[in-house]
Amino acid sequence: MSRSRLVIVTGGPGTGKTTLVDELHRAGFGTSEEAGRAIVRHQVLVGGPALPWSDPDLFDELVLAWGMRAHAAARTTGGTVFFDHGIPCIAGYKQARGAVVPPHLDAAAARFRYDPLVLVAPPWREIYRRDSERWETFEHAERIHAAIVEVHKGYGYDLVELPRTDVADRLRFALDRIE
Repeated sequence: MSRSRLVIVTGGPGTGKTTLVDELHRAGFGTSEEAGRAIVRHQVLVGGPALPWSDPDLFDELVLAWGMRAHAAARTTGGTVFFDHGIPCIAGYKQARGAVVPPHLDAAAARFRYDPLVLVAPPWREIYRRDSERWETFEHAERIHAAIVEVHKGYGYDLVELPRTDVADRLRFALDRIE
């Protein structure tokens, strides 16, 4: 198996994570799509029940399955792969809504490890937009962000906050930090 470096880009909703991950992809890095947004799109397309606003626990299970599969696939690439969220983020979302993190999710977060350095996109009101897949208010997004940060610290990750700047500067900052 090739040696891969799996780097999480995380933060609350609407903080520019996906924009940065897309830019990293254009720069030639491996990337993993955000599971949550993809699952929402798929569930809405087929009228499925696993939506974060109607059955968040079922939604979390699909995100977990997606995350474990993406992690396993990325480990075989032999390069740096950036994840638009990782498995620990699911625990952060659960905690933000006051739900208990089940033992199997905690076990998955412990077993499916990423690079110790996690890039964190902070809440940024000026760029925050709600859409068909991002339903949270900005204040709710801030609570999710805080929970995600705490969860990653609890799992022993080193967090580096991305600057609130354009994507080109964020890209340079991110690449400088992972070198």
